[in-house]
Amino acid sequence: VQLQACGGGLVQAGGSLRLSCVASSTYGMGWFRQAPGKEREFVAGISLSGSSTNYADSVKGRFTISRDNTKNTVYLQMNNLTPGDTAVYYCATPGSNYYYTNARDNAYWGQGTLVTVSS
Repeated sequence: VQLQACGGGLVQAGGSLRLSCVASSTYGMGWFRQAPGKEREFVAGISLSGSSTNYADSVKGRFTISRDNTKNTVYLQMNNLTPGDTAVYYCATPGSNYYYTNARDNAYWGQGTLVTVSS
């Protein structure tokens, strides 16, 4: 299982970014983030079929996770970004059809992409 995340960058508060995670095959997938000095936290998850999604309370209504299985790609559309969203964002999968919200339950991780939101 190989994952490659991209799409991070510097954006002003209120702006938007779309992250992409390209996988070597189709899996349930989660996005996590880790800010400096903080633990890695769950952001959003999507099942292989796309029928099940889940979001952290802090991003509900602002972030949308989606996927294109023809491209083995999962997206995280992030709108109305705030400085509190600044972190390294990782995609991760247990290598099965579903996703897990606990970082320790995910065996495979992308390399991370940095999102910086300026005020």
